[in-house]
Amino acid sequence: MKKDFIFKPRARLLLQLGDQLIRNESIALLELVKNSYDADATHIDIKMKDVDKQEKGIMVIEDNGIGMDMKIIEDVWLEPGSDYKDKLHKEGRFKSKFNRIPLGEKGIGRFAVHKLGNEIELITKKIGSEEIYLQIDWTAFENQRYLDEIPVSIYQRKRAEVFTGDKSGTKIIVKKLKNQWERPMAREVFRSINSICSPFDAPDSFKVNFDIDRKDWLEGLLSWKEIKGSSLYKAEFEIEGNKIEKFRYNFSPWDSMRKHLEPREISEHDREIKELKKMVYPDENRNIKPIDLSRFRIGRVKFEAFIFDRETRILSLGVQDKKGLKSYLDANGGIRIYRDGIRVYDYGEPGTDWLDLGTRRVNLPTKRISNNLILGTVHLHREGSEDLEEKTNREGFIENEAYQELKYAILYVFSIVETFRNQDKEKIRTFYGPTPVSEPVISSINDLRNIVDKRIKDEQLKREVNTYLKRIEDDYKFINETLLKSAGAGLNMSVVIHEIEKIIAELKKVIEKEPPSNRIASLVKHLSQLVEGYGDLVRGTGRKSENIKKLIEQALFNIEFRLKAHNIAVIDHYSECKDEPTIKCSRNLIIGSILNIIDNSIWWLEYGGVGKKKICISISKEMQGFIYIVIADNGPGFALPTEEIVKPFVSAKPDGMGLGLHIAKEIMQAHGGELMFPEWEDLAIPEEFRKGAIVALAFRTEVHE
Repeated sequence: MKKDFIFKPRARLLLQLGDQLIRNESIALLELVKNSYDADATHIDIKMKDVDKQEKGIMVIEDNGIGMDMKIIEDVWLEPGSDYKDKLHKEGRFKSKFNRIPLGEKGIGRFAVHKLGNEIELITKKIGSEEIYLQIDWTAFENQRYLDEIPVSIYQRKRAEVFTGDKSGTKIIVKKLKNQWERPMAREVFRSINSICSPFDAPDSFKVNFDIDRKDWLEGLLSWKEIKGSSLYKAEFEIEGNKIEKFRYNFSPWDSMRKHLEPREISEHDREIKELKKMVYPDENRNIKPIDLSRFRIGRVKFEAFIFDRETRILSLGVQDKKGLKSYLDANGGIRIYRDGIRVYDYGEPGTDWLDLGTRRVNLPTKRISNNLILGTVHLHREGSEDLEEKTNREGFIENEAYQELKYAILYVFSIVETFRNQDKEKIRTFYGPTPVSEPVISSINDLRNIVDKRIKDEQLKREVNTYLKRIEDDYKFINETLLKSAGAGLNMSVVIHEIEKIIAELKKVIEKEPPSNRIASLVKHLSQLVEGYGDLVRGTGRKSENIKKLIEQALFNIEFRLKAHNIAVIDHYSECKDEPTIKCSRNLIIGSILNIIDNSIWWLEYGGVGKKKICISISKEMQGFIYIVIADNGPGFALPTEEIVKPFVSAKPDGMGLGLHIAKEIMQAHGGELMFPEWEDLAIPEEFRKGAIVALAFRTEVHE
């Protein structure tokens, strides 16, 4: 026996949906603003009175949009979940005199008023139609009656009372508030309403006005105009497909800094950007993957941001209300998303770190920009960004492949902005502030121990590896304590951390991908010796006479796994050196310097899309007074000036720490030598390396034996 049934929704379902789909009052008001925008309103006025008294409080939301007639009220407004706007848009029948694309497509806007209060009055009028009035008491939906058993009385007024003459629009009056309002709620809503329209690219034809009778609740809230003048850096870029189409970075020191610092601007026409226009991202194995927004319906993406410095010593040079600025950035900092100039929630809200800026900053606190240092916006066009789908609860986009590609693209260019900002930040610190500090890495050693315990079954090999790890940890602690106590130790802790972290990461990959072998023990032993080498340098001991060829061979052994993985051929010119030159050095620090240079070459060879990737290593005595280890690649060359890339925390790579070449420079200086960038014409290396990067570790002949 077959019998068909139908769903019979309870009336309280509307209340439940309202509570779950609309998270708070800010989002509720945002939904009403979107409805006004879709209705071609040029302004919407939001007024609040006595909202600190739950029963007495009143909210009025009024716009001058096209309004609604009886048919729209009956067929659309009274049908929760209606796809009316969506269908009009898809069928090309959505008409807007301002060429707007509808922001509300889910049909859930009417739940927003329920989130605000239990009783609403709605007055609306469309040109050529009569004014309509309806009243809803949401408490009537709380009993057990079914939805179709609750009547909603609608009145048509022959004589308009609100929208008189040729006026049109919609007015909503909310009474019997759901919550008693307090100062923090009002301030949050004020900030949200002020951020609904992009401060960079707001629609000229749409304004949102907010008024509350408790003016004291809004005291101390700084406006956008008051804040942006306090920034030192500004960035703008546009991306489309797989490239950076437009780029502009500005450093604008305050007048009080002009004695030492000059403004500067970098655009897409400068070499620093020309070399980096192709967007890529590193996967979990540090392999370079292309970014291409054209694989999805995302369209052209525009980014704009003001970036700040929060250090009190710096702020005192140009900001009067330092506490106010910091409070504003704490509450409003972050990167928001706007579609056609209207905000997509809740990107940029406190606690919503959609670009993972906080995570990126953990290991590089001085290099990365966190949410409380930036006021930024991402601009999208609704037409053409259909693959970025908003969640039903209006809390951001569905995190699909298109969304991930957008994140990768923004972070790629954002990392370039960080590089330029770090260069200028260093200049500021040179004259006005202290140098940055780094974080310890004991946790990374513990992570490696855990991998060793899980992956290596050979007990003897495991004991050997763990013995070296214990030695590494002890030496690291000694170096850490020594360098933190002495500012003149000759090395920054970040140098040590950079090297240890890099080899630990390499070891993790080898252990996870290769069968346990003596190679693993050899690499761990090298790491132990490297850390010991830093200890020797701090102690002022440990330099011995070393064969240069043997140093190169050891470095190539240590990085052999990565060279094979990236299909890079090493051109051996160093064996052609007829004698066996030696230098007096700390063996493992020189090997580490060679590895840093090769590591850079690997990245740029991948990024440059070189067909046959090659690295050439030679020993040269071309310049009198020096003996060189020369490392050249056939990649795209240096994206930044060489005088910049040897500075700490300066890197053109999106995932780069900006320490590799700085470390090599520091180590060479500690050995009485230099890190050089010779021209191809000065060396006897093949023609194919002419346009690539060429780096030389130059040891003075009086140092070598």
